[in-house]
Amino acid sequence: MQEQHNQAWAWASGRLSPSRLAHTRGVVKAAQDLARRFGADEEKAGLAAILHDGAKNLGGPRLLSLARQEGIIVDIVQQQAPDLLHGPVAAALARREVNVQDEAVLHAVAIHTTGAPDMSTLDKVIYLADYVEQGRNFPGVEALRQAADRDLDRAVLQAMDGTLRYVIDRGWLIHPLTVEARNWLLGRLGADGKGGPD
Repeated sequence: MQEQHNQAWAWASGRLSPSRLAHTRGVVKAAQDLARRFGADEEKAGLAAILHDGAKNLGGPRLLSLARQEGIIVDIVQQQAPDLLHGPVAAALARREVNVQDEAVLHAVAIHTTGAPDMSTLDKVIYLADYVEQGRNFPGVEALRQAADRDLDRAVLQAMDGTLRYVIDRGWLIHPLTVEARNWLLGRLGADGKGGPD
C-alpha cells in the first residue's frame, strides 16, 4: 500500500496547486485520524484523501470533457456546475493513471463533494475530513470538529446542513445526491435526527 501511496502523491503533486496540495495533506491527516476513531481502514482513508482533489484544478470545460471521455453520466446540475464533477473525474483518472482498483477508495473519492445514500464509513470519513482538516477556517468549523470527535453520522449531517445553507444562500443549484444523502442519514439517526435504528 505504501508504494501506491507514493505513486498517488506523485500524481497529486503534478496536478495540484501548492495551496490545494497543502489542503490535501491536511485531509490525509484528518482522514486517518477519523478512520482510526471510527473503525475504517487507515491506509484506504489515506489513499482516498491523497486522490480526492486530483481533478480540482482542471476547470469546468475540462471536467465536462474528461467526464464524457471516462463514461461518467453528467446530470443537469453538473452540466451547470461542472466543479461538482471533480470527485468522479478524480476517481476515474486515479483508476486509469495511478492504477487504483479498490472500489471502496474510488467511491469515497467520487462522492466526497456531494455525498450519497448508503455511505460507507470510509465514504463518511473522506467527506468529513475534507471539511474539518486543520487548514479550513470558516464559521462553525470548530463546532464541526468537536462533533467529529463524538459521532461520525451526526458530524457528516452537520457538514451537509452547512453545505446546503451555503449553497442556498448563494442561489446555487443543489445536487440531488446531497439531498438523498441527508435524508438517508436522517433515517439512520431517526426521523428527528435525535436517535433511532443503527
